[in-house]
Amino acid sequence: MFKRSLIILTFILTPFLVTQAQQHVLIPMDASQTNHLKAYGVIFNHISDGYTAQWLLNYKGGSFLAQVENDIIRKSRLRNVALETMSASEARQIVADVESNSSNTAAINLEKAPKIAVYTPDQAVPWDDAVTLALTYAEVEYDKIWDVEVLEGRLSEYDWLHLHHEDFTGQYGKFWASYRGMPWYIAQVNQMEAMAEELGFSSVSEQKKEVARTVKRYIGNGGFLFAMCSGTDTFDIALASEGVDIAPEQFDGDPADPNAQEMLDFSKTLAFEDFEIILNPGEYEHADIDVSPAIEQIDQSLDFFTLFEFSAKWDPVPTMLTQNHVSSVRGFYGQTTAFQKDKVKSSVVVLGESPGRDQVKYLHGNFGSGTYTFYAGHDPEDYMHRVNDPPTDLELHPNSPGYRLILNNILFPAAKKEKKKT
Repeated sequence: MFKRSLIILTFILTPFLVTQAQQHVLIPMDASQTNHLKAYGVIFNHISDGYTAQWLLNYKGGSFLAQVENDIIRKSRLRNVALETMSASEARQIVADVESNSSNTAAINLEKAPKIAVYTPDQAVPWDDAVTLALTYAEVEYDKIWDVEVLEGRLSEYDWLHLHHEDFTGQYGKFWASYRGMPWYIAQVNQMEAMAEELGFSSVSEQKKEVARTVKRYIGNGGFLFAMCSGTDTFDIALASEGVDIAPEQFDGDPADPNAQEMLDFSKTLAFEDFEIILNPGEYEHADIDVSPAIEQIDQSLDFFTLFEFSAKWDPVPTMLTQNHVSSVRGFYGQTTAFQKDKVKSSVVVLGESPGRDQVKYLHGNFGSGTYTFYAGHDPEDYMHRVNDPPTDLELHPNSPGYRLILNNILFPAAKKEKKKT
């Protein structure tokens, strides 16, 4: 009697276990998703733990499909991430539909999560950083590094690097005119000058330029760079001004070279060319790459930028970077608010721009074996984020389209197989 019961129980349980093993979960990323930002964290951590997933480009806002492993259902529900469960055959049918030649969709395998570093100072600064806010809210781990680690060669330990709100020209964000008497500004200058001296540089500007060149080599060797706000245009300005003193006396103790503009080398930049640098220490701009907020004062309710649509099957990278549940995203300011279109190199892929205003908001390019993505503006959910404003609470913005673009950038490297290091 006992043996017979055991056989019957085994017969009943076996189909159930098989069904569970083949069960899949779809995390929709269209308007039905309750928490878009946490959804990225669920998938990122799923593949970080050694499992795989698929990114269904242009399907329900760029949805994710994964086999039910690693307790993904419970983890999603704890984070208020909407999901749908389905059988293996239903999942296969969705993939077949997505891969059909008749639709602009594609299924991309996510295989290995990138190791993330954020370039950010040790000392507290009176502004937040949208990327660290997004990573923390999505529960994605990252390391902090700064100039010493970069110059020591530590970038090789990471697959993906974000440049914090930064000034790679060594002019301290050109905050001198308004904030030179503030304790945080004085502390920043003292720290940077001490570091430059310790590292053997003649000035902070020369140190920052070497950091920029090191990051450029990192990209060339296969790294993925993502930068926002002034970490975008000042990076290229630093590259173009190699060997040229562009820092006024207020920043490095000696005047800028009067022929600095003519000495710029645009062949060394990544994204921008033919720009004019601004040498006035009292002007809150580094060059004419940026669309100045002082000039571009428009109705906030009318300020949007449009994401371009790409071929999911033929251009998967720009498609991944623009996945969203909306096609137009609210604009937002920063020290670098948007890029003048005529300063963007023709080799660059424009991902998003403001129609009718010749302003590029979001761009992507290749350099060597790696890529870079520049996203203008400071905080997608704080239109005019200013120094000393409180950090944005992403609990209030779980479906932010602007923050989704940031998190697209941490996932797309996972679609590439790990390269052998030589």
